[in-house]
Amino acid sequence: MNVQRLLHTIDGISTWVGKAAAWLIIGLMMLVCVEVFKRYIMNMPTAWIFDASNMFYGTLFMLAGAYTLAQNAHVRGDFLYSSMRPRMQAGLDLVLYILFFFPGIAALMYAGYDYAANSWIIGEHSNVTANGPPVYHFKSVIPIAGAFVMLQGVAEVIRCVVCLKTGEWPSRLKDVAETDVIEEQLAHSEFVDDEARKIAIERAKSIDETARQRGMGSELNL
Repeated sequence: MNVQRLLHTIDGISTWVGKAAAWLIIGLMMLVCVEVFKRYIMNMPTAWIFDASNMFYGTLFMLAGAYTLAQNAHVRGDFLYSSMRPRMQAGLDLVLYILFFFPGIAALMYAGYDYAANSWIIGEHSNVTANGPPVYHFKSVIPIAGAFVMLQGVAEVIRCVVCLKTGEWPSRLKDVAETDVIEEQLAHSEFVDDEARKIAIERAKSIDETARQRGMGSELNL
């Protein structure tokens, strides 16, 4: 297995986990809709709905972390970063990963495991409401999510090393982009002719590529 294939394999794992967790948003939406109906129409509020909503959202939030890192979509202060050469970016990223990322995520996994283990031992339930739902399964997500982020972090460090050697960032496993959505919408439009559709798609792709290159620190020929 070459380096690029290894990186795409890890990206694929993170993407699968993130997309699987994304389905929780449907469950969260259904919980909220049912509760709104029961609370305001039937005057029968559910005591545990707050805990359930927190667990759905919290699980989604934590498990999407590795996917977001795989897509290079975490928020960064890129005022200076975007103007750097790829090798300088890679060197800075590598230092930050070693000094802050890995110790932080390792601490999260260690503390999260201890947190979840104690919760399982005592059969912990939420104390927000009387007779609250069990929370030990929810707390188990903390070390699991940390492990996926740690795995993706290893891939990011490998990317940094490759970039330091070659001067270029390795490719990422591509996911659905906004330009794909634009192209699909325009394809079914009855009010846009083929020439206008082609121009609009090319312009959208150009804007998207410009933004991507800025994030990767490449020179732009504008």
